[in-house]
Amino acid sequence: MRHTGRMRSPRTALTAISLALLVATAGCGSDDKQTLTVLAAASLTDVFEDLAAEFEASHDGTTIEFSFGSSTALAEQVADGAPGDVLATADAASMQLVEDAGVTEEVTVFATNVLTIVTPAGNPAGIETLDDLDDTTWVRCTDEAPCGRIATAVLDSNDITAEPASLEEDVRATLDKVVAGEADAGLVYATDAVAAGDAVTAVPIPGAESVPTSYVTAALAQSADAELAQDWIDFLVSPEGRAVLERAGFGAP
Repeated sequence: MRHTGRMRSPRTALTAISLALLVATAGCGSDDKQTLTVLAAASLTDVFEDLAAEFEASHDGTTIEFSFGSSTALAEQVADGAPGDVLATADAASMQLVEDAGVTEEVTVFATNVLTIVTPAGNPAGIETLDDLDDTTWVRCTDEAPCGRIATAVLDSNDITAEPASLEEDVRATLDKVVAGEADAGLVYATDAVAAGDAVTAVPIPGAESVPTSYVTAALAQSADAELAQDWIDFLVSPEGRAVLERAGFGAP
C-alpha cells in the first residue's frame, strides 16, 4: 500500500437520493457532464474550493461537489457506505477507519500542517505563548477530531494543563469562535489562520513543527467514476496542485 462540513454554496453535499439520480442521469450519457463528490476535512474548505476551480477548468463538463466536516465523522460515514468518490482527511488515523472497512485500497499523503494559536484581531488578551492560555477563555477541537488529537499532543509536549472553555466539532468551528470574539484564543492549523486573514492574529507555537499532521486522500470503492476520482488525486500531488496548497500554507508531504 502506498502512503504516497461546513458546506459552501454553490457546491453543496449531495443527498443519497440526488446522488442516485445523478448516477442514473450520467449513465444515459446525454450531456457528457460529470460530477465528482469529495468529502474532506473542514480545514481544506478554502484550498479545495480553489483547487476545484482549476480542476474543473481543465476537465470540461466536470463539477466537483464538496461536503466538509470533521475527518473522523466523515470517515465513519464512508465506512458505513455513505456515497462519495473521494475522501480527504486531516490525519492518517481517520483514514484508517476507511481502510479497515475495506472501502479503499490505496492512500496518498498530499500535504502537512502544524498547529498555531489564533486570537481575535489585535490579540486583546495579550497571548504570546501556550502558557498564557491559563486564566483565559480558549477553545480547541474535540478529542475525536484530528485537530483535537494534535492539540492534545502539542499541549502535553509543553506541559500545559490549562483547560479549554469548550471543545468544538472541527477546526473551522474552533476558528469561528475566535473570529466571533467568543474566545480569547483557539488552537487551529496554521492554514486556518492564513484563511482567516485580518480577522485573527496568529501566534506561532515554538516546536509545533515537531508534531505535524499529514493529510491523506483516497478514492472510494463506492465511487461512480473511479477514473475521475483518481484524476482528482493525481491533480492534488501534481506541481499545479502543490502550488495551490503551498499558497494556502500547507506543507509538502
